[in-house]
Amino acid sequence: MNTLVFDIETVPDTDYGRQLLELPPQLPDADVASAMFALRRERTGDDFLPLPQHRVVAIACALRRGDSLTVWSLGDPQSDERELLERFFEGIERYTPELVSWNGGGFDLPVLHYRCLKHGIQAARYWEHGDQDSAFRYNNYLSRYHWRHIDLMDVLSSYSARARASLSDMATFLGLPGKLGFSGAQVWDAWQKGERVAVRRYCETDVLNTWLVFLAFERMRGNLTAEAQQREWQRVRELLAASGEPHHAEFLAKWLQTPPR
Repeated sequence: MNTLVFDIETVPDTDYGRQLLELPPQLPDADVASAMFALRRERTGDDFLPLPQHRVVAIACALRRGDSLTVWSLGDPQSDERELLERFFEGIERYTPELVSWNGGGFDLPVLHYRCLKHGIQAARYWEHGDQDSAFRYNNYLSRYHWRHIDLMDVLSSYSARARASLSDMATFLGLPGKLGFSGAQVWDAWQKGERVAVRRYCETDVLNTWLVFLAFERMRGNLTAEAQQREWQRVRELLAASGEPHHAEFLAKWLQTPPR
């Protein structure tokens, strides 16, 4: 089984915001986003935008396939949303992986659905429910209680909103590196400053944390022995040490300094 851990980062879709709020086309993106946030606060009391108003700017993945583990961000810092979406669903078409996420069922996947709808992107394998491949009839990507997509936040909370934990809290709970000083609340500001690489790196660290939580989950449910989990940890450490990327080095250093819980 191929396993693909994924995470996305988003910013306000200011083009949609201009249409929605009937704002002049020359109004700067920052002002449009401020108006979108203000309307949301007025209606709900917080400024977390409705999911169709999120534009995808980064998708990070960790692919465990055969004896290899790869961690990367799709495309490059200049890739547009369409390219990121196409690459992600092409990977599903090619590998038919088990998907793993943290809150992917509540945020990442619905956002991807809306954005693919907007761009007219096909994802036949992802939407398969058993009509073409009977193996998907009782185990597909869309059904909440199936295992082809494992939303760790959902599963570990027993599908209860009151029992959910954040990825940051879970990483701390397990002695993992966590957010490394960057959080999702900083993505929009960083994006406006042109710090696209920083956003992509942050997305990758979330994927790394999710993969390590998943390994603990696999051990808990009897799919990994303690020795096998240690081997998977070592595989991650070797990847991080060899990558030459500063955020990987920082992640590794913090991980080695923190005893696992």
